[in-house]
Amino acid sequence: MDTLEQTDCEELFSTPLFRFRLPGSEDFNRELLEEGARLRKKSDGVEKSNYGAWHSSGNLFASKTNCIAQLKTVAEAATYIATKNISPDLDLATLKLDIFGWMNATPSGGFNAPHTHPGAHWSGVYYVSQPAVEKGESGKIEFLNPRTDLPNWRILKSPTFGAKRAIRPQPGELILFPSYLVHWVYPNETDEERVSIAFNMTFSKEK
Repeated sequence: MDTLEQTDCEELFSTPLFRFRLPGSEDFNRELLEEGARLRKKSDGVEKSNYGAWHSSGNLFASKTNCIAQLKTVAEAATYIATKNISPDLDLATLKLDIFGWMNATPSGGFNAPHTHPGAHWSGVYYVSQPAVEKGESGKIEFLNPRTDLPNWRILKSPTFGAKRAIRPQPGELILFPSYLVHWVYPNETDEERVSIAFNMTFSKEK
């Protein structure tokens, strides 16, 4: 008998999680923090999935402020890269992309409860500041497997079939994921604020 030859391996029903890094983002992040401080003086924010944290009101990307406009461009670029990655034959020129964003400022003890973003295609988060920690879960965002938990697969130690995945992005990092994916953010266990800008990306057919 000849040696067994693998002919293919399809990743059926996989859920992509994209991570991007913005090099040299220190000055840019300082501008975003300054803009956030200005916005917080103007508004008490709104309550969504945030507990003990400030969530800006309205669409942040309606702002003409330079740093917000720059981040909008970065978020759009990440979305196009991710979309072409999963749909290489798609003509993006046939689609219109809408973005809706908000800023989160999470002090000690604040967190975001598990939630999704219905109606959008992609959701993302850009990390402006992330307090350093030596241990624990503080600052982590956790994603839950949308499939039924598969405990019998745990013995194989495959992340593909894990029940959850937690990561702690750093300042200057942007993550992007399908909006149906349930996620939440662990409580901030430090004395410093964690500041991030989250957004939803929604495609529609160009008229």
